[in-house]
Amino acid sequence: MRRWLPWVAVALVLVAGLALGTRQDGGPRTEAERVEAVTASVRCPTCRGQSVRDSDAPVAAAIRSEVGRRLADGQTEDEVRAYLVGRYGRSVLLNPPRSGLAGLVWVLPVVAVVVAGAALALAFRRWRALLPVGSTATPEDHARVREARG
Repeated sequence: MRRWLPWVAVALVLVAGLALGTRQDGGPRTEAERVEAVTASVRCPTCRGQSVRDSDAPVAAAIRSEVGRRLADGQTEDEVRAYLVGRYGRSVLLNPPRSGLAGLVWVLPVVAVVVAGAALALAFRRWRALLPVGSTATPEDHARVREARG
């Protein structure tokens, strides 16, 4: 049980980090903060990789005013984003959705790191089991031990 304790601790830290990282900020926001949140998450259709919030392009200014108007009319941020996706296509979103198939973009890197860490731990454990600690064995000794173990 003692040797699993560090792994359990790492798993708990990982789960806590993911939970805190995906948590939405609470509390009411002003209209300007809502406009900024939407325009920061939407790509300018004429700029390369720049958000509508940061772009000086005329189309970005038009989108900013449209977002402000729609939010003032009572639409939610998600409804405004859905309108922009309907008008400009899915590529207008700077961040992919965190659910469904697109949610794999957020989960796969974490899974890859965990699997790689487990593979390294397993490899180190096997290598350590080949010869006693502090051994001054030569590569030929290692080969003989591997042959003997099958």
